[in-house]
Formats: sequence, C-alpha cells, structure tokens
Amino acid sequence: MPAWRGTLEVRAAHRPRVGCRTEQPGGLIVMYHNDPSGLGYALIFVGMALFWGLLIVGIVAMIRYLGRGMQTPHNAPSALDTAEKVLAERFARGEIDEVEYRTRLATLRAETAS
Repeated sequence: MPAWRGTLEVRAAHRPRVGCRTEQPGGLIVMYHNDPSGLGYALIFVGMALFWGLLIVGIVAMIRYLGRGMQTPHNAPSALDTAEKVLAERFARGEIDEVEYRTRLATLRAETAS
C-alpha cells in the first residue's frame, strides 16, 4: 500500500460528509445536509409554482364569486313580459280564444298599472 493512501484515508475520515452526524464539542450531536441535490431544487421550484399558481387562482375565483352578486342582468325580462309572452304563446297554439286572450292581457296590464 502506498504511503500517501493512508494519509488520504485519515483526512477523509475526519472530514464531515454531506448528510452525516457529527459530534460538536460538549457532546452535542448535529445532523446536517449542506447541499440540496437536483431533485431538491426541482421540488422547490415545483412547490413554489404550485403555491403561487393556487394563490392566484384562488384570488381570481374569489373576485369572480364576490363580483357575481353585484351584477344585474341588463336585459332580463320582467315578470310582466314573461307572463305576456306565455299568454301570447298559448293564444298562438290555439289553447285560448281571442276574447280570453284580450281579457287576460288587460288583467295583467291593469295589475301592473296599479
């Protein structure tokens, strides 16, 4: 065995390795890992992307949900328009005659006027 090999093994044995246990003065045992691997960096990147993505999606969803209650439809038909439309459809299908159609239409319009 070459003479230099023994000194290298002794030095390597005293050098702390990544992710190993070392005993500090006073008997304190410390566990450490100095260098994250490529997988560690990938997990950090994916985790941050998921965090920010979910945060942004959550804020947008909250704004859309809360803003929906404040909107009123601009061209929503009123109850009178809907009732008159149903009455006109019944008249067109022949379910009611002209006299009944006109009396019901007059009744609908009189109720909204008062």
